[in-house]
Amino acid sequence: MEEDNDMTINQADHKKLHFDLTNVGLRAQATAVGLVQLCTELRHAGVLDEGAIGRIKTAIADEIIVCAPRQVASKEYRKDVCTRLDALFAGERKMGPADEIVMASSPGD
Repeated sequence: MEEDNDMTINQADHKKLHFDLTNVGLRAQATAVGLVQLCTELRHAGVLDEGAIGRIKTAIADEIIVCAPRQVASKEYRKDVCTRLDALFAGERKMGPADEIVMASSPGD
């Protein structure tokens, strides 16, 4: 896999960035809020189209599913995750608690 040197940072710079972000207090939720806001701003500015937003949401959903415990990962779970991501990126605030996401009742679901 070829790397685009203009778009990648070296390991030392990455470690410094990680340290700086930790010192500022950025964590997953803060980063996610920033990502959603950035996507919203870029969509409104005409930089990102709906296809790009869709690919971003798909990448996020894929990561959530990969990290989910086996007994939780199901088609219904993915559907709920995608519905919630759609609501987040649409600016809807009332989604209910995450523990209401449909979980598989058995490993075969």
